[in-house]
Amino acid sequence: MTTEDRDLADFAAHGAPPLPPATEEGWLEHDAARLWHASFGDGPPVILLHGGLGHAGNWGYQVPLLVAQGYRVVLIDSRGHGRSSRDTRPFSYDRMATDVLAVMDKLGLEKAHFVGWSDGACTALVLSANAPQRSAGVFFFACNMDPSGTLEMKPDLTIERCFSRHRQDYQALSATPECFDDFVAAVSAMMQTQPDYSADDLRAISVPVAIVIGEHDEFIRREHAVYLAATIPDATLTVLPGVSHFAPLQRPEQFSQAILNFLH
Repeated sequence: MTTEDRDLADFAAHGAPPLPPATEEGWLEHDAARLWHASFGDGPPVILLHGGLGHAGNWGYQVPLLVAQGYRVVLIDSRGHGRSSRDTRPFSYDRMATDVLAVMDKLGLEKAHFVGWSDGACTALVLSANAPQRSAGVFFFACNMDPSGTLEMKPDLTIERCFSRHRQDYQALSATPECFDDFVAAVSAMMQTQPDYSADDLRAISVPVAIVIGEHDEFIRREHAVYLAATIPDATLTVLPGVSHFAPLQRPEQFSQAILNFLH
């Protein structure tokens, strides 16, 4: 049976499927944040990094499939997201990249593949640019690497449903459930100016990169994805048909197969 939730009606009502029992779960105090993380299965490590305003549970479709394929899947709630806390400093992708490295150190992971969705993709690629020895490659889905890569947001029902679910999940998981609006403003401020990689910065990236975008992405310019794939050495470009910025939820089997194609 193929799962399809094109307009996110099911996600808005129920969220992503619950995660399976974790092999390992815990917290890490790092750089004035308390970071929640969990590990599932055994095998080559794959770190899934969720999008802005979301949390690690948004990968509920992908975790069981990757574990069944023999991978160790690591999830992290980004600082300030989900169960993880933050301090009052502005959000930054560089700081979130150091958070991921700290979790890797705690788990004894010298190197891993990264699957990033939106903000998680930026974090993964920034990490890989700054610490290429820790990265086996990046599946970069639905994000920009400079501010010119974004589209003007035009609210629609799908976006509204996703935002509604993010609000509900934040209020259920966060230690500061009353602060959702402030959280959104802080994440939005980061997105407006970061990241800001030049073409030379992109050409210096030395790990394997798959640039992936949904055919109908609401936030990222298709030509920006083409530019990234053409500028990052040996990067590939995949356009996922029939889906948008929310492909991991809209057509999870299709999205998961794209991950497996990258990992294999």
